[in-house]
Amino acid sequence: MNTSHVTVDPALFKAYDIRGIYGEKLTDEVAYAIGRAAAQYLAVPEIAVGRDMRLSSPQLASAIIRGITDQGVNAIDLGMVPTDGLYFAVGKFDYPAGVMITASHNPGKYNGMKFCRAQAAPVGQDTGLADIRDLAVSGNFAEPTKKGQVIKRDITEDYVQHALSFIDVNKIRPLKVVIDAGNGMAGMMIPQVFKHLPCQLIPLYFELDGNFPNHPASPIEPENMEDLQKKVRETGADLGAAFDGDADRMFPVDEHGNLVDGSQVIEVVSNSLLKKHPGSTILYNLIVSKSVPELISKEGGKAERTRVGHSFIKADMRKLNAIFGGEHSGHFYFRDNWFADSGLIAFLIMLELVSVENKQLSEIIKPLDHGIRSGEINSTVSDTQSKLQALEDKFGKGASSIDHMDGLTIDFGDWWFNVRPSNTEPLLRLNVEANDQALMEQKRDELLSFIRS
Repeated sequence: MNTSHVTVDPALFKAYDIRGIYGEKLTDEVAYAIGRAAAQYLAVPEIAVGRDMRLSSPQLASAIIRGITDQGVNAIDLGMVPTDGLYFAVGKFDYPAGVMITASHNPGKYNGMKFCRAQAAPVGQDTGLADIRDLAVSGNFAEPTKKGQVIKRDITEDYVQHALSFIDVNKIRPLKVVIDAGNGMAGMMIPQVFKHLPCQLIPLYFELDGNFPNHPASPIEPENMEDLQKKVRETGADLGAAFDGDADRMFPVDEHGNLVDGSQVIEVVSNSLLKKHPGSTILYNLIVSKSVPELISKEGGKAERTRVGHSFIKADMRKLNAIFGGEHSGHFYFRDNWFADSGLIAFLIMLELVSVENKQLSEIIKPLDHGIRSGEINSTVSDTQSKLQALEDKFGKGASSIDHMDGLTIDFGDWWFNVRPSNTEPLLRLNVEANDQALMEQKRDELLSFIRS
């Protein structure tokens, strides 16, 4: 394919990945150019390629594989896998690099790519993605002496066994579990996992369908959790979970169908891991509940606070050899998973804790979690930096602590808040937590009216 006439729009390249509408700026020709650029820049003998179930993923995967092999590098074609399956393959089989074709939770018309290096280390803007972008845009590819080969590999069963190795399968009780796959990759992976468990699986939307006919595969929006909540209540299930489109993020509900947020998942998983690995280091991002570091310390672990964003948390985990790291957004990272995130592993650890404690999920969470949280609320602000300064001037008096690790965090003891700017849009993101509902709502409304004034 002649790439000299292909225009690659640099705006496709975001902070951590490549995203665009398929058929507009993201075409097969552009994917081919990105494949060549990645192969040349990464300068490795082989690159593993995985893809999700989006309608455009087969074409994009085949174009990027063609680009990789035309640049003289072998492509390991993993076929359809969840994103955490690609990370697993790169780590387990010592591939020097990998690329996943996915647009995660975005609507069906979108697609994209996520790159990683050996041991599943992420490739972001500062760690190579900008260089791949510049090469793809320029089209200055060296002509290789020979073409690379395509080698097909099915990792499904290997990945299932790896995920199950985090728990003692013999301790799992015959629980009734509802899973909402949102027509995404969990629909392929979850049945393979449940073959090894004594649980009754109640599937919702397991048909792989890149049109997302039932609801968007974005469980962070509460409206996309309603079908799962209803099914758990209808069937009297013990718990439920929804996965996003590429199945790397997981959002649970308890036996009453109530939402279990990211902070509560971190608490449950930390509680379980610290019983098995006393004294371990666990990372949490700075907008999760204060209950998280309190629990980790109480259970004898070492709690470490980090900025929001997977590149920060993965780097800090490697540095501190942390066993686990969690974010409010449904991303849960494990040291023994090459520091990569896996919603499936977090879900299995939760299932094991419910089984071992012989209690319902809500009973396990109740003593661990004390705060009332606003959730993340976005406001459009033209000058985010001067608004942050104004917030500090107005609300900073009498605070027990103020820090600027990521935006502005001000803590008053019985309540605290963080406001941080978006990396990509003129937005401020607010999170508030207080000891009771009334105080949380009062402070949330005060802050929002100031931010939006």
